Amino acid sequence: MKHIFFALLTAAFFYVSPAFAQVKDPEVDKAEAYLNSINTLTADFIQTSTLGSRLSGKFYLDRPGKMRFDYNEVKAFIVADGVFVYYYDSQLGEQSNAPIGQTLADFLLREDLSLKDDLKVVKLFKKDGQVNIAVVQSDQPEAGQVELFFTELPYALSGWRVTDAQNEQTEVTLKNMKTGMDLDNDLFGYKDPKGRKAVND
Repeated sequence: MKHIFFALLTAAFFYVSPAFAQVKDPEVDKAEAYLNSINTLTADFIQTSTLGSRLSGKFYLDRPGKMRFDYNEVKAFIVADGVFVYYYDSQLGEQSNAPIGQTLADFLLREDLSLKDDLKVVKLFKKDGQVNIAVVQSDQPEAGQVELFFTELPYALSGWRVTDAQNEQTEVTLKNMKTGMDLDNDLFGYKDPKGRKAVND
């Protein structure tokens, strides 16, 4: 599980050549506008990796700054409270954390989300009713890549894929997505199964 946490959220991913230029396409603006239109979101998710794991659970998003992954198969969870992203490892009974700005979750949780500026779109293609958009950090393109998936009809975020330095991939697929609801703020506070609050590194 700890590998999956860092694969989802940290900035040490797959090497991408700095020679790649920014992809300019109206589809980038469309994706930005769609993501910025989301205030709150809930969805079921399935998470798979090339290491052979398959997990499922519930995803919550409250922009800006807050999100949560609750897993069905284990008591582990990931939560962002607006400042830090926390991961609770149910096997070890321990938590890890990082400032949101040091994670790849940062761009999704910003108030003004952009796929340009300090990010660079390096790949965009459409296939079988799906739009794939891959982004890297503009100033550190070698640091990593995350690929976003959108359905065309209706236009909606359907998941993402991250590839790590060992070329192992972690993919999240979203299902039964709903937007625009009120979410309890308590969802986004760190508290482990024993009721303990976070200790920041």
